[in-house]
Amino acid sequence: MSMKWIEVIMPQLAESLVSATIAKWLKKPGDRVEQYEPICEVITDKVNAEIPSTVDGIMGDLLVEEGTTIAVGEAICRMQVAATDEEASEQVTPTTQQHNEAQGHVQQRASYTPAAGAVSTAVHDPNQPMRNRYSPAVQTLAAEHGLNLQNIQGSGAGGRITRKDVLAYVAQGGNTSAVPAESSVSGQHAPSGAPSSSPFSGLNRSVGETGPSNAESIPAADAGVPVRHSGIHLTESPKIPQIEVEGGGQGRSEYFIDVTPVRNAIARNMRQSVSEIPHAWTMIEVDVTNLVMLRNKLKDEFKRKEGINLTYLSFMMKGVVNAIKDYPIMNSVWAVDKIIVKRDINLSMAVGTEDSVLTPVIKHADQRNIAGLAREVDELARKTREGTLKLDHMQGGTFTVNNTGSFGSILSQPIINYPQAAILTFESIVKKPVVINDMIAVRSMANLCLSLDHRILDGVISGRFLQRVKENLEGYTMETKVY
Repeated sequence: MSMKWIEVIMPQLAESLVSATIAKWLKKPGDRVEQYEPICEVITDKVNAEIPSTVDGIMGDLLVEEGTTIAVGEAICRMQVAATDEEASEQVTPTTQQHNEAQGHVQQRASYTPAAGAVSTAVHDPNQPMRNRYSPAVQTLAAEHGLNLQNIQGSGAGGRITRKDVLAYVAQGGNTSAVPAESSVSGQHAPSGAPSSSPFSGLNRSVGETGPSNAESIPAADAGVPVRHSGIHLTESPKIPQIEVEGGGQGRSEYFIDVTPVRNAIARNMRQSVSEIPHAWTMIEVDVTNLVMLRNKLKDEFKRKEGINLTYLSFMMKGVVNAIKDYPIMNSVWAVDKIIVKRDINLSMAVGTEDSVLTPVIKHADQRNIAGLAREVDELARKTREGTLKLDHMQGGTFTVNNTGSFGSILSQPIINYPQAAILTFESIVKKPVVINDMIAVRSMANLCLSLDHRILDGVISGRFLQRVKENLEGYTMETKVY
């Protein structure tokens, strides 16, 4: 069988992603690699995931060392794969024929052509430059139906195969036997009944956290035949950052902690936010006494019914969403020559672990009631701590909220979640003496702290927005419904 060499390049895991860091190679040169099998772990500012192979083959040179950051579209390694008959005939020139007669084999490396998809082959059609660039959704569908993507005509830009092309091919009775079960290196295959998780669905566990691995094989319908999981999963928990005592002596007064890729990504994003966005900051005090009584009234019944806690954050989110409806400019981004106001209200929720902060997104938060927001908060917080977030959970945020009061903070100045226009923190609820109608009363009070992009927002609009959030939170009564 004739062989050819291809380059595996860094795919674009997210729409705004421009680079990623190779955290760990899961395959070494000479290892056999099956289609959809993870070849390396990568860390980005969006999500930590594993890069799958889109072909069966043998791992060649590793072009990028662990810990190196590489741009999307650049080659990360080379792989040796089987060449088609047409490619083999093109590669065998008179010179190589003489060489093959002397050596007794046919093997020629093709030229390397980096591309922006998962794998770029040597034979490149100038009329269809995107022909061999497959998105994660396309790869997943192909695995589910056992399709050979080379048999499908692409209708996308540059001849790229889209998800609709694959579905249309299946609907027309496409040849699903184009990739037989025996064709993979180990004889394993992904059946049509396999789960349809995205090839980039894994998120690295927080550094130092432990828990069950996602890497168990899914039982196959055929007894005794293990089936590969087509999703991305981690094979082990990341290592805890190494601490190195300076000089190794006992008399030293400081020590070093290695900067992990996750921490480096956080540092990069924070630096970009404060250097590009002119931050302004304001705060308002809110009387949440009625909210405290309402939650105390409902929390036990809600726990029995839903199995989760009814937190103050869900009430605060509802108040913020309703205020954004009144002041949509808060739901915007700066675009140099224009301001883009987002129609969808997608709340990013800051969730902290021991060594990092992630911001999963509640999509269409304005279409959810308080109970729905509580369910989303619980689910996303749990997935963040367990390390099971998917890429979709991190995309599309338009406004960020942070419950800094959960660890006792009463005042904070948050950094804006770039490129959004603002971020709001809900501080700790504290009982204070308050003057009401010239009389002193003990009330449950909380601070709301807003950081804003002063290119987009000014004091007047920001103050009115905070006032509306205050009115919404103070407007809760014992009759307010959560459903």
